[in-house]
Amino acid sequence: MTNSITMADFYQLTKQKKVEIIDVREDFEYQLGHIPHAKNLPLSRLGVDQLEGDVEKEFYLVCQSGARSENACTFLANQGYNVVNVLGGTAVWPGELSR
Repeated sequence: MTNSITMADFYQLTKQKKVEIIDVREDFEYQLGHIPHAKNLPLSRLGVDQLEGDVEKEFYLVCQSGARSENACTFLANQGYNVVNVLGGTAVWPGELSR
């Protein structure tokens, strides 16, 4: 079981401080609209792409609904990363999406 946060709590957190957001959707989905300041790291390439290697940093993972980000969290947590799954994903993001 990985750490998770509700979208409401996550949204409030992003209003309080800058957080590291990883969007694990595919490139074309990310281009359609993503949470501001989110870095795109598709789940399909997660084994190839690297995070900064900083296991002390906390990363918030998001996808469209929360399922892919949960899988990504499990994988990255097993690699020693400090990750949190954002429940509900971009489908329930209450703010504007960036393009």
